[in-house]
Amino acid sequence: MRVLGITQARIGSTRLPKKILLKIENKTLLEYHLERALQSNKVTDWIVATTNEIDSNDIVEIAKNFGIKYFKGDTSNVLKRFYEATKLVERPDYVVRITSDCPLIDPKLIDHVIDFAIQNKLHYCRTSEQFPDGVDVEVFTYSILVDAYTNAILLSDKEHVTPFMRRKFENEASLFKFNEDYHHIRLTVDEMADFDAIKLLITKLGSKLIWREYTKYIEENESLFFNQKIVRNEGYIKSLEKDDK
Repeated sequence: MRVLGITQARIGSTRLPKKILLKIENKTLLEYHLERALQSNKVTDWIVATTNEIDSNDIVEIAKNFGIKYFKGDTSNVLKRFYEATKLVERPDYVVRITSDCPLIDPKLIDHVIDFAIQNKLHYCRTSEQFPDGVDVEVFTYSILVDAYTNAILLSDKEHVTPFMRRKFENEASLFKFNEDYHHIRLTVDEMADFDAIKLLITKLGSKLIWREYTKYIEENESLFFNQKIVRNEGYIKSLEKDDK
C-alpha cells in the first residue's frame, strides 16, 4: 500500500506572516512539524507543497535538510498545487493531508487515521471535530483527489483542497472519532497568541509528546493560554463568504 503524505506550507499569512518560520529554542515551527510528521510508520513518501511566493525558498531549504521532496505551485488554488505535487512520486493508493501550521501534529494519530481508512475501505476520512484544532488529519484515495481536481468549481473548494470530497463522501462512518471532546482546544498557529501557546508547551513539555499530553496541560493551566477562544477554521469560513459573492 503506497501512502503519500503532503503537508501544505506557505510564507504568506494575513494574520501572522511567515509564521511557520518563527523559532522556538532555535528551531522553526516547520521543523517541529516535519520532525513529528516523519515519525509516521504508514506514510511511504512525504512532500512539502509550497508556493511561488517570495521567500518560499526558506521552506524549500528546510525540506531539503530533512530529505523531503518539495513542490512549488499556485498560491491561491491550493487544490491544484496539492494535485500537481503528487506527480513527484509514483501514483499512491492513499494521500494524507496535513498543514504546516500544526507544529505538534501527532504521528501516531496520522497512522491511526490511515489504518482506519484502509481497513474500512473509505474514499475519504478525517479526524472528527472532537480532536483539538492543530492535530487535523485527512486521508483519501488518489482517485478522489483526481475527481476533486477535475470537477471542483467553488473558490472554497480550490483554496482548501478537501471540501469537495467532504460533500461527496463524508458521513458518520468516515470520521475517525475519540471518546472525549477536545474541540475547544487549539494546538494550531494562526495568530501570535497561538505561537505563544505552542512556545509555552514546547518549553515546558518538550516536542515529543502525544497530542493528549499537550491538551491535558492546557486544561490544567487554562489561565496561561490566551488563544483558546480564537474561532476555529476562520480561513475556511472566509472562503465560504467569497463563494456567495
